[in-house]
Amino acid sequence: MEKNSFARLIAQQLNLQEKAVDNTLALLDEGCTIPFISRYRKERTGGLDEVQIAAISTQYERFKEIQKRKETVLKTITDLGKLTPELEKRITDCWDATELEDIYLPYKPKRRTRAQVAREQGLEPLARILLMQRERDPIHAAEKYIKGDVKDAETALKGAQDIIAEMVSEDERSRQQLRGAFRRQAMITSKVVKSKADSEEAAKYSDYFDWEEPLKRCSSHRLLAMRRGESEGILRISISPDDDECIERLQRHYVYGNTPCGRLVAEAVEDGYKRLLKPSIETEFAALSKEKADEEAIRVFAENLRQLLLGAPLGQKRVMGIDPGFRTGCKVVCLDAQGNLLHHEAIFPHPPINKRMESAMAVQKMLKKYQIEAISIGNGTASRETNDFIRDVLAGRYDVITSKHEKAMPQVFTVSEDGASVYSASKIARDEFPDEDVTVRGAVSIGRRLMDPLAELVKIDPKSIGVGQYQHDVDQTKLKNALDLTVESCVNNVGVNLNTASQHLLMYVSGLGPTLAKNILDYRKENGAFTSRAQLKKVPRLGPAAFQQCAGFLRIPGAKNPLDNSAVHPERYDIVEQMAKDQGCAVIDLINNKEKREAIDIKRYVTDEVGIPTLTDILKELEKPGRDPRQQIEEFEFDSRVNTVDDLIEGMELPGIVTNITNFGAFVDIGVHQDGLVHISQMANRRIDHPTDVVKLHQHILVRVIEVDRRRNRISLSMKGLSNHDGR
Repeated sequence: MEKNSFARLIAQQLNLQEKAVDNTLALLDEGCTIPFISRYRKERTGGLDEVQIAAISTQYERFKEIQKRKETVLKTITDLGKLTPELEKRITDCWDATELEDIYLPYKPKRRTRAQVAREQGLEPLARILLMQRERDPIHAAEKYIKGDVKDAETALKGAQDIIAEMVSEDERSRQQLRGAFRRQAMITSKVVKSKADSEEAAKYSDYFDWEEPLKRCSSHRLLAMRRGESEGILRISISPDDDECIERLQRHYVYGNTPCGRLVAEAVEDGYKRLLKPSIETEFAALSKEKADEEAIRVFAENLRQLLLGAPLGQKRVMGIDPGFRTGCKVVCLDAQGNLLHHEAIFPHPPINKRMESAMAVQKMLKKYQIEAISIGNGTASRETNDFIRDVLAGRYDVITSKHEKAMPQVFTVSEDGASVYSASKIARDEFPDEDVTVRGAVSIGRRLMDPLAELVKIDPKSIGVGQYQHDVDQTKLKNALDLTVESCVNNVGVNLNTASQHLLMYVSGLGPTLAKNILDYRKENGAFTSRAQLKKVPRLGPAAFQQCAGFLRIPGAKNPLDNSAVHPERYDIVEQMAKDQGCAVIDLINNKEKREAIDIKRYVTDEVGIPTLTDILKELEKPGRDPRQQIEEFEFDSRVNTVDDLIEGMELPGIVTNITNFGAFVDIGVHQDGLVHISQMANRRIDHPTDVVKLHQHILVRVIEVDRRRNRISLSMKGLSNHDGR
């Protein structure tokens, strides 16, 4: 099939302009990445964003798969000698995977069925006689087919009914009719396996021991929870419409009256429904509902990951990173402004060792010696206690600060430590710190996350970062693709410092990948820092195509050409230089002088390739070259009245940090070692479609305690009526 035909189909499905889709497909086929297309090819795509381009790419791959499947189907039916011009046209014109499989089903090779056995016995003509329902005495008609394994008329009739049952189950109209019933009225039912009901592992599924609801209303998280329970052998799940109604509707198509033949056909239709058709469509809907739930869970995970990766960075400051702990102590590291490890040691300020004064002295010594500007504390075990201890040290409560007012006290931040242990045991961490143990590496990761969350978190498998929903239960290939696209989008949205980026960060830059990222690092080690983007062309194996894709996303602070530290692509430098020339100044003057920028008439620079969208982007970039789109970081402090769940009182209003977002609400850390849940119904005084309409990951919010279930260790919170960022 021609690519422009794909473009027409995709444009119709996604409600986009066909020309824009056609141009996007051409760019994708040329090897352009989604970030590059959305940022630097707006004229060709009509300004499509990353989400739309990703959707086009997904549909394109789907249609190519259907095209391959159609070739297989046509070949199989041709080899059977059953391909008619009409059938060929139906297959060629079909672009719905389900419809294609329905067309193919009667011709599809299958295991030896009861109907197939009956056909081999020569009973197909009898089946067609029964379907016509003109014979008054079906037994008399069946006697003509008694031979070989067909011992009597009853055996012949049974075989004919098996053929009818299979014909009904393979009939396109019957299948579509039953799909309609499943869509409208199917109920999903969950029952506990009796032998497992009292087991410890079954307790977490107690809500689903006897559960039933319409499939179309079953939320992603409930369906995935039930399917997990089923995979663990604790629950039995079924999906079913009203069987009697479905059988009756099918029989209306095949049964013409209450005759002997009609009754035999009615029995065959019911058998075909129960034995073949319903199980087939139930399997189909089980897969479809799981796929839909997967897509929703992956969407939530990807959005949470995006928010986490784009978390506010502290920037290049000297940081103390602390991995808190009780019995094993707190591992403390001191990092320079580039994130290099300067020092590490363990302190024991908490029970059972309780060396509080010695720990305070050690912290104060490190603060002074390494001129620490900020402190990053992991949010795991002993986080709250460590936070309080550090704040006490800074406040001089241990009488160990000798020059308290020499300079500003370091700010204290709590950061998520999800995945830090995964990083600390990884090859990346071993390569970075071959002589340090996992505890030091973990503390370094906690410190660096404060400085630049994106640069540090790209080193960790996204599934280990702890912001997903049933991430181990969803389609792993689709999850990986979605998360990789999200990481790539975030990295390219922020831009990467070519002279400080790690190999792992560089490999997500548009057009690069592991090999070219390593080659860039090797070149940097051998030749020193890059002074211009043009130097990238000297990196081994980094050809013109890769340079085109990556150059605009790489930054070189302090480069001779100021555009090398901006999002202006090198292919458009000549336009900026012409703008500067027309204003009688240098490029740097355009950046520094607002009046000169405002004097530019961008219409003068429009060409066949460069239009108003690109020129507008260039002017925005000249205003703040290389700007970081991420927000400013904010310091946060828990309420001093609460330290454990026992301190909570219903009605309390407390500050908290959003730690995870799901379809049904947001989990919030309020400093008591157990996250509370703000259910979606408690987020605002209005109806909202999704929690992300109100909150973002790691947002600082105010919540009210509405219930504390100490037996199940659950805390219910509300945001209603409180002055949060969304004004509610």
